[in-house]
Amino acid sequence: MRITGSRTRQHPHDDAPDTAEAFERLRQLPDGAEREALREELVRAWLPMAERIAVRFRGRGEALEDLYQVAALGLVKAVDHYDPDRGHAFEAYAVPTVTGELKRHFRDHMWTLHVPRRVQDLRNRVRRAAKELSQTTPGRPPTVAEIARQADLSEAEVRTGMEALECFSALSLDAEMPGTDGYALGDSIGGPDPSFDVVVDRVAVKPCIEALPERERTILYLRFFQGMTQSSIAEQLGISQMHVSRLLSGCFAHLREELLAEAR
Repeated sequence: MRITGSRTRQHPHDDAPDTAEAFERLRQLPDGAEREALREELVRAWLPMAERIAVRFRGRGEALEDLYQVAALGLVKAVDHYDPDRGHAFEAYAVPTVTGELKRHFRDHMWTLHVPRRVQDLRNRVRRAAKELSQTTPGRPPTVAEIARQADLSEAEVRTGMEALECFSALSLDAEMPGTDGYALGDSIGGPDPSFDVVVDRVAVKPCIEALPERERTILYLRFFQGMTQSSIAEQLGISQMHVSRLLSGCFAHLREELLAEAR
């Protein structure tokens, strides 16, 4: 049986192959060379459709050749799992399957943050070289030197590409730290230090304090830098505690007014 490119009412594209009978036959064939040959023929017949879907995802930091490979993988999955008894044309099943495979690829193998184009290129070349070498180095991963020769890169560039392979997505702050018992990454990140606000406030208020009369400056110093009570300040300065309280209130009002005027 030959798979032709004739149009049928089941397929909306002009070049959609007529494979309904081929899929029926594939379902009935037992495992073996004949079934595998028909399976490969079906994949080749629908490959142009898969590549058209892959083209829609170009320009997102992934080489088009790699997108073709991902789309082809999705197509193989569609061929293997398609059930003609469900009454749908193969294309209606294959399009979302291939598209889903491409979206998963971007979710699992692309960065959530902006990465320089050079690093993206190194990552792609290292990954491609490692995949090619894995066919000739069974049982062990290829070395940095082997990948460098295969990809025509320096070993430093290979290491950069290998590091990029591990940096596709941002780690959640709720992720548990390795070797801990429920200690999240966010627990290791410090929060805002309130002392910084104190520093800013002191710098802002310093010129206003320096403009106060000497007695008021002394009272503020004894109260807030020496930690003395109003009664102790009154005794040291020879005035009443009520007078110290009024002077402090007057200082506060004056400083507040000066700071608000500067803010405006």
